[in-house]
Amino acid sequence: MSDAVLTIENLAIALPKGADRPLAVAGVNLELHAGKVTCLIGESGSGKSLVARAILGLLPAPHVRVADGRILFEGADLARAKPAEMRAIRGARIAMIFQEPMTALNPLHTIGRQIDEVLRIHTSLPRAQRLARVVELLESVNLPEPARMLRSFPHQLSGGQRQRAMIAMALALKPRLLIADEPTTALDVTTQAQILQLIRDLQREHGTAVLFITHDFGVVADIADSVAVLQKGDLVEQGSAAQVLGRPVHAYTQALIAAVPKLAAPAAQPPSTAPFILQARDVEKTYGARGLFGGNATKALNRVCIELRRGETLGLVGESGSGKSTLARAVTRLMTVNDGEILISGRDIARMTRSQLRPMRKRVQMVFQDPYGSLDPRQRVVDIIAEGPIIHGTDPQAARKEACELLALVGLDPSAAQRFAHEFSGGQRQRIGIARALALRPELLVADEPVSALDVSVQAQVLALLADIKTRLQLSMLFVTHDLRVALQVCDRIAVMQKGEVVEVAPTSAIYGNPQHPYTKALFAAVPGAHWQDRLTQETMAS
Repeated sequence: MSDAVLTIENLAIALPKGADRPLAVAGVNLELHAGKVTCLIGESGSGKSLVARAILGLLPAPHVRVADGRILFEGADLARAKPAEMRAIRGARIAMIFQEPMTALNPLHTIGRQIDEVLRIHTSLPRAQRLARVVELLESVNLPEPARMLRSFPHQLSGGQRQRAMIAMALALKPRLLIADEPTTALDVTTQAQILQLIRDLQREHGTAVLFITHDFGVVADIADSVAVLQKGDLVEQGSAAQVLGRPVHAYTQALIAAVPKLAAPAAQPPSTAPFILQARDVEKTYGARGLFGGNATKALNRVCIELRRGETLGLVGESGSGKSTLARAVTRLMTVNDGEILISGRDIARMTRSQLRPMRKRVQMVFQDPYGSLDPRQRVVDIIAEGPIIHGTDPQAARKEACELLALVGLDPSAAQRFAHEFSGGQRQRIGIARALALRPELLVADEPVSALDVSVQAQVLALLADIKTRLQLSMLFVTHDLRVALQVCDRIAVMQKGEVVEVAPTSAIYGNPQHPYTKALFAAVPGAHWQDRLTQETMAS
């Protein structure tokens, strides 16, 4: 008797007229087995997320719909199931961890209420038992202070904390099939390791089948039993993880693996003597109430000091909630700080008025972590990119022409200029965000996880693009990332943050070859699939 939990037969998903191809996926055949993880990989726009959404009946019909094939689960064809049948299955028998937690979570409800809703709809547990289960779930995904977290709203959590809350919601009823759409994209390496272990434990205890969509080959090497590769909607290769990663047959799979940055430091470089573009001195930022009714205060930044020279890239790494994004927003004056100085070319922006800041905005631009929430859904892409230059005096026609050129630079067809942000995949939206940041030709680019949503081939292209622009314009970058492979590849120096403090700063080659702080050592030890490329190469040569 087959242990297949879900079988996909000749699945075809139709796209609306005017799309780049008539079918998002065509003739896909896939089996998901109990207690096994199948990783679905491929470039942005290859159809990975649409396959996942088709399983749960979440395609944006009628424009995007299942055109052919069957999706068999527990004797039923989900492709033709009625809405009431799908509502009974979602959350209880099949759960999904969505790629972008900020848009998947309701901003008006607390985290606890949203997790409780799953239990309230699908179980008969009394309220007290549901509350205890919610706290247990928050603890299981290693969220700090679960009692406080369940009373928090999504905007009060960091990106990684929101993702963990979504994972807790998906695991609430121990589903038979778990669909994970880039579940570790926003997570630091230590939390990634914890979440991957959590998913493995669920498999072993309950025989859960997992469809794991990811572009992180380190995660694939760590967790996958089998791998399926999608290219523009076609399933070009599938097999065991060892076979696909170690002995890929298709040229597309080979190209994806070749684009993965290795966990290795660059050669040591002489220290830069260029003038400082950024100096942060004893910066402090505190969140929380200290007023009449009391309340707990959280020190997000605690006397942080960093320096960045012209033409240099400084990486900020650390766990979710360590203060990386807070520091990035302070540097761009998207938030004020409680104390300290933030000098841009010697001028302290921490105390500037709005009118004084206006000319400084052009010199410092930011690529945001969330490509969904940072793009105006009401504007066409060309207007999103051209808006900054137009505000600063560029002729609108010239600004829109340059916007189209920037789209080509970041790997998008200039015809995309007339479309809206919601018509693009997550990776494509991130590229639009990068184009918008570059439109003003800034001196300092603050990149908050700029490639976290991109597949490895596009990631390599964007990193090469940033390196090229950095060289040509003598651009300086503050590069926030949880991907230590990327940090080693693009950064001249790395600053490690833990609980609002910078615990170690060193040149990239030194911090990888000889980390001094125990926390830095722990981060490198937790990298998923560390040295998997070297290991698989040795295994292939031995066979």
